[in-house]
Amino acid sequence: MSRLMAVLFSIISTSLMGVGVIVALTTGHDTVQPIVIGAATGFVAAIPVSWLVARQLA
Repeated sequence: MSRLMAVLFSIISTSLMGVGVIVALTTGHDTVQPIVIGAATGFVAAIPVSWLVARQLA
C-alpha cells in the first residue's frame, strides 16, 4: 500500500498545492509568503488524503 500511496501522493499533493496557491491569490495575497504558506498547507494536507485514498483503493 505504501507504493500506491506514494503514487497517489504525487498527484494529490500537486493538486492541493495548486488549490492553496489559487486561494492565496484570489483572496488578494499576492506576496511570496502567503503563496508559499498555501503551497505548504496543500503539501501537508496531501499526506493523510493520499493515505485515505490508498486505503480505500487497496
